[in-house]
Amino acid sequence: MSEHNTNQGGAVKHRHRTEGPQKHIVAFIFSIVLTLIAFAAVAAGGVNASFTIILLVVMAILQVLVQLGYWMHLKDKGHMIPILFMAFGFFVAGTAVITALYWVWW
Repeated sequence: MSEHNTNQGGAVKHRHRTEGPQKHIVAFIFSIVLTLIAFAAVAAGGVNASFTIILLVVMAILQVLVQLGYWMHLKDKGHMIPILFMAFGFFVAGTAVITALYWVWW
């Protein structure tokens, strides 16, 4: 899946790389596997509660990264501004949560 260049009338035109469904299918399967792992950890019942919570948080973070990267196409070129805005939003939300926790407990 490479980028093709064509020469028409002295001008070089770049064709867009097309992405087949293969990567979307792999991302979908990965999302399903992450969901099944999280479900199995909760359904097992005998697993330590702290471990289950940590596993669920890790699975959720991985799920968000897969969703943003493949379904929202943030892995593609030209998406740096939305990524920066989301990173700033996560920073502000994280700061608000940490401030609220600090305010309540100290």
